[in-house]
Amino acid sequence: MISNKPLKRRRAAHRAAPLTLAAVLAVCATLGIGPTNPASPSATTATTTAGGTAVRAARVMENLGRGVVAVRSGAAQVLVSWRLLGLDPEGLGFNVYRSTGGGAYVKLNAGVLTGGTNYVDSTADLTRSNSYRVTPVVSGQEQAPSGAFTLTADHATEPVVRVPLRSGGPVKFVWVGDLDGDGEYDYVVDRQTSPQTLEAYSGDGDFLWEVDLGPNSQNQDNIEPGSSAIDLGHWDGVTVYDFDSDGRAEVALRIADGVTFGDGTTWTHADDARQFMAVLDGRTGALRNWSAVPTTYLGDGPMGARLGVAYLNGTTPSLVAYMKNRRDDGSFNLMMGAWKFDGDSLDRQWTWLRGSQDAPDGHNTRAIDVNGDGTDEVAEIGFVLDGNGSLRYSMAPQGIIHGDRFHIADMDPARPGLEGYGVQQDNPSGLLEYYYDAATGSVIWKHTGSPADVGRGMAGDVDPRHPGMEVWSFSGLYNAPANTLAEPNASLRPWPQLGLWWDGDLTMELLNDGKIEQWDPANPTPSGSLPRLVSTWNYGAVDAAQGVQPTFVGDILGDWREEAVYTNASYDELIVFSTNQPTTTRLYTPAHNPAYRNAMTFKGYLQSHHPDYFLGAGMAQPPRPNIAYAGSGSAAVTTGAPVRPAGPGK
Repeated sequence: MISNKPLKRRRAAHRAAPLTLAAVLAVCATLGIGPTNPASPSATTATTTAGGTAVRAARVMENLGRGVVAVRSGAAQVLVSWRLLGLDPEGLGFNVYRSTGGGAYVKLNAGVLTGGTNYVDSTADLTRSNSYRVTPVVSGQEQAPSGAFTLTADHATEPVVRVPLRSGGPVKFVWVGDLDGDGEYDYVVDRQTSPQTLEAYSGDGDFLWEVDLGPNSQNQDNIEPGSSAIDLGHWDGVTVYDFDSDGRAEVALRIADGVTFGDGTTWTHADDARQFMAVLDGRTGALRNWSAVPTTYLGDGPMGARLGVAYLNGTTPSLVAYMKNRRDDGSFNLMMGAWKFDGDSLDRQWTWLRGSQDAPDGHNTRAIDVNGDGTDEVAEIGFVLDGNGSLRYSMAPQGIIHGDRFHIADMDPARPGLEGYGVQQDNPSGLLEYYYDAATGSVIWKHTGSPADVGRGMAGDVDPRHPGMEVWSFSGLYNAPANTLAEPNASLRPWPQLGLWWDGDLTMELLNDGKIEQWDPANPTPSGSLPRLVSTWNYGAVDAAQGVQPTFVGDILGDWREEAVYTNASYDELIVFSTNQPTTTRLYTPAHNPAYRNAMTFKGYLQSHHPDYFLGAGMAQPPRPNIAYAGSGSAAVTTGAPVRPAGPGK
């Protein structure tokens, strides 16, 4: 008999030894490196020793565990997968252990595993529960074991982890963060009810807390929402991250009068239009501190908001916000801001007002180091702000206007730096899509045609015959570096919705309206007939955002492949799709890549995430990320040479 019970995880804080910000600064002092001010967005991250050697301070990121996950991949097979961490040494090996029915753990692999961080178990008695964990191996010596993941007895054959939720209303977005400090991701879920609510759950589905967003969340207009409304149109108003680098994630939330926090206290203000940025304790949902949103545009009503994370000083995270409201003449005010939470106070670092500047915006925001100096910039579809809140460049003089979607990534590995790709909405010049230098905003190529609302645009390596990434909207699939059609028949391009890495090779798969698909360059087919890897509705999943999207996409479990998170139709279960296909490719988790992890914090019109190196066919060794682990934890492996990918394979 097949069981429909959810997979359960025993969570344990077996993580890499942390290197806190204080420790980073202590090491710098030992080396004779001058101090920097981590709270200042203009502080440099590169200093010089007495010998003239440039040393860049590390970016403090999450102290993640191994994220062990197991899915039943066949009648007699289980795929076990786990994280390679950003600071794991080259050549780090692993052993895989299984406990059946609560018995002793038994090693499964004959030799130490040094390839892809996954293992196919074909010897398990699947009529009984099976728990899996891994141990790192250094110089033949086993280190502390990871936390365990338990596959229930007679579990369904499915590429899915099921996380129970309380009964409630529809869910549009899910955020992830390590709320309790155990090294594994937990979930924050919205409820599109009236009034709206936020709920937090452990990675196993244990309910943690609820925030009631109050009467000012009942106006759910997607253009001019209420002052505490979230997740409408291209607004979110929420993000989750470890803002004070103490090893536990906080929840950042734009609030207004009538919001009741997880500890039962209520925020009150006489003016319903007044808004504030708040940081909540991830464990309890209680208010940690707040900062007022500037009232510059208050006369035009409350502001919708998109929130996310950027390392504006290169070492510690800031909360960044994109905020707009509409004037009586139909035009929009645009304000962008940054806040720093130090564990005590929440302080606004800067505010940027568009005013009369020609700076085209869109429907999603990205925070990424566009010029390679170690500090992040905040990017919109037609302009970029430097870390101190000043305008780095606008692409308006080159004819760029408003558009729905854009991407920034290393699309051309043969060209220094990062590139961008964007699409346009009814550009009077006929501009449909464009490709540009992300550091300067200089357009490299553009495609024109009849003015149209180009509502979708994607970037990713889907054709290994051509170096670099492909980019596409509705005018054909183009190899970005060459500006040539990868497929001469433009009608055979895939649908430009979302991408994700799933099957284990280095090219990107596609996620569109509940379908995980792969465009086959050897046998190209139109969007409606791509080879199908997974149909999510076969496992009870329903689409959420914009009617065709998951609630979240990103690498949150197992190896470097990505998960897609949905709910069931009754909204009492998260359905986390995690790959059931083995791979020999070995890469550190994208969650330890600065650009990728920033992208996981933003919503807007949900978009694919990209690391700051080229991930695709023929890729070079990705450099070790310049990071340090936040918080505290048990000792593990953190030293050695960079990890090298084992190369393409399935």
